[in-house]
Amino acid sequence: MSGKEFGKPRVTRRGLVRAAAGLAAASGLGTAAGGAAGDAGTRTEPFWGAHQGGIATPAQSHTYAAALDLVTTSRDDVIRLLRLWTSAAAALSIGNVAPSASDSGEALGLPPSRLTVTFGFGAGLFIKDGKDRYGLAARRPPALVDLPAFNGDELIETRTGGDLSVQACADDPQTAFHAVRQLARLAYRVAELRWAQPGFLPRAGAEQTPRNLMGFKDGTSNVSVSDPVAMTKFVWVGDEGSNWMAGGSYVVMRRIRIALEHWDRMPLEFQEQTFGRHKDSGAPLGLNHEFDPPDLGAADKEGNPVIPDSAHVRLAAAASNDGARILRRPYSYNDGVNFTTERWPPWRQGMEYDAGLFFVCYQRDPRTGFIKIFDRLSRFDMLNQFVTHTGGGLFACPGGIAQGEFVGQKLFES
Repeated sequence: MSGKEFGKPRVTRRGLVRAAAGLAAASGLGTAAGGAAGDAGTRTEPFWGAHQGGIATPAQSHTYAAALDLVTTSRDDVIRLLRLWTSAAAALSIGNVAPSASDSGEALGLPPSRLTVTFGFGAGLFIKDGKDRYGLAARRPPALVDLPAFNGDELIETRTGGDLSVQACADDPQTAFHAVRQLARLAYRVAELRWAQPGFLPRAGAEQTPRNLMGFKDGTSNVSVSDPVAMTKFVWVGDEGSNWMAGGSYVVMRRIRIALEHWDRMPLEFQEQTFGRHKDSGAPLGLNHEFDPPDLGAADKEGNPVIPDSAHVRLAAAASNDGARILRRPYSYNDGVNFTTERWPPWRQGMEYDAGLFFVCYQRDPRTGFIKIFDRLSRFDMLNQFVTHTGGGLFACPGGIAQGEFVGQKLFES
């Protein structure tokens, strides 16, 4: 790859290696990281292992996710970048930040805050604009499909897709942002940022389900990360398809804008009918406790279903989707306000929140996971009058990384 190709001064590979080495300095990359005792800020999560971190990891309070487009035509450049990213992410996950000469410096003095970095590969890594740029087209896994156009989608091109994905999660927002910022710096001349999205979760106890911006508990019926049988069945890729994906998972990210101004005008009873749950307790309608299984057959004295046919809980339930389940790992987002023409009364121009849900879910196969579930939701869910999907993507997240390897190494091995 030449500097002339991009019309800018050349940045040498030696310089990129030096920058990554600065991040990895004193990292002890030959020693497993993770599980260290201490307060919430100094705790670390494992980087090396059978699965990438940030999937089965207990959710951190902040995320910063990004997608990048590859601009190099060299397969060797991509491999070199993935090596650099692996070394840098391993160092960052245990709190090692290089001096300002090799690092942007905004995380100096900050603890690791349970940082995880999860990498994914988009369809563009394998073939883009009809070109097999890196000789990988034949190794694209069948499950890495192009997401269909769902009913109601208003996807913004610059917020959608990407050849590579990086999601940093941490209990400190600056730690998460810093990680993605450093990886983007290391990608200079090889890959460029396409879109990025921060997100947050409210503080909640270990046994509490966080609430989304609509005020409802989000994730009550999720796959349990402590259930290895369920994780194997619904989340982790097995020996089917491409062997380089064994132990990995497929992530779907969706930026979902919520018309909070409209939602806030709705009566509580209507909101609960829309979700199919009580707002306060999180219990399914007609029941008393959050984790009571929804009774989809229950009817009132007039014979009407207690949980409406178009309620979100009913349509998303495994029983309504041939047993399909996904591991949800969503975050709320708030990107300020926009000046726009409102779709809802009082039918005037004004300010509205650019806020909603950054939906993230992992599954063994998106064709039998997210796509199957959301196809039904996109057509019948009462929530659709309040939410708009504006961006995101589907990425294949390879299995975990052993020390001495780089993320996706098995994909590039002949």
